[in-house]
Amino acid sequence: MPDGRADADAETAIRRDLAAAYRLIALFGMDDGIYTHISARLPDAGDGGHRFLLNPFGLRFDEVTAANLVTVDQDGTVVDDPYGAGVNAAGFTIHSAVHMARPDALCVLHTHTVAGVAVSSVEEGLLPLNQWSAQFHDRVAFHDYEGIALDLSERERLIADLGDRQVMILRNHGMLTCGRSVAEATKLALNLERSCKAQVAALSMGLTPRRLAPALAAHTAGQYAAFYDATEASGDDPEWRAHLRLLDARCPDYKS
Repeated sequence: MPDGRADADAETAIRRDLAAAYRLIALFGMDDGIYTHISARLPDAGDGGHRFLLNPFGLRFDEVTAANLVTVDQDGTVVDDPYGAGVNAAGFTIHSAVHMARPDALCVLHTHTVAGVAVSSVEEGLLPLNQWSAQFHDRVAFHDYEGIALDLSERERLIADLGDRQVMILRNHGMLTCGRSVAEATKLALNLERSCKAQVAALSMGLTPRRLAPALAAHTAGQYAAFYDATEASGDDPEWRAHLRLLDARCPDYKS
C-alpha cells in the first residue's frame, strides 16, 4: 500500500510538471501547432511494464492539462486516453527510443522552432558565441535527417548518435533535450532556444562573430553542468518554481 501511494503521488507530480512544460513551450512561442511532443516516464506498472505520458494528438500545447495526457506503453500502445484522440505515432518513435535506452531520461522534449530549425540546417550547428551557448559546448549530439520519423529502425541509429548526452540537434529538423526531471529537460530547451535565437541574430548583423575560446567555453559548460547536477540532487529548483508561478498566474488550468 505505501508503495502504491508513493507511485500515485509521483504520477500526480509528473503529470503536473509535464502539463506545465507543454504550457511553457507554448507560452514562449516554441510550439508547432499540434506537432512535436514532450514525453515523461511514469513509475513502472505492477507487471514491470514501462509507461509514458504524451500529449493527445490534435490538441495545441496550450490545451494540454495534467488530466488529458495520454498514457502509452513502450511500444506506443495507448493504455489510457482521457481525451480519446490517441497520440501521434511519428512523435513517439523518437521519444520511446530515448526513454528505453536511457533510464536517466525521465523527460524527452522535442521542438521545431524557427531559430532551432535554422541552426539545425547549417553544418556548424550551435556556435560558442556567448554564455548561453557555452552551456552546450561539446555537449551536443547530432543525428542526420531520415524523413518523418515513422521508421522504427531509425531508433537504433538515433540512440547511437545521442549516446549519454542530454541535448541533440536533429539535422535539418529541430532540437531535442532530455532531462532527469521534466524541469531539467524544459530548462535545457528554453536555454537552447535562446542560444539559437542569439546565434541567428548575431550572424544576421553582417559583422565578425567572436567565438569563445574552446577552453573558456568548456569551463562555462562545466559550471552549468555542476549547477544542474546540484539542483537535481537537492530536489530544490527555484527556477522551476518560478516557472510554475508564472503558469499559476497566466493559465492555472494546466494542473486540472
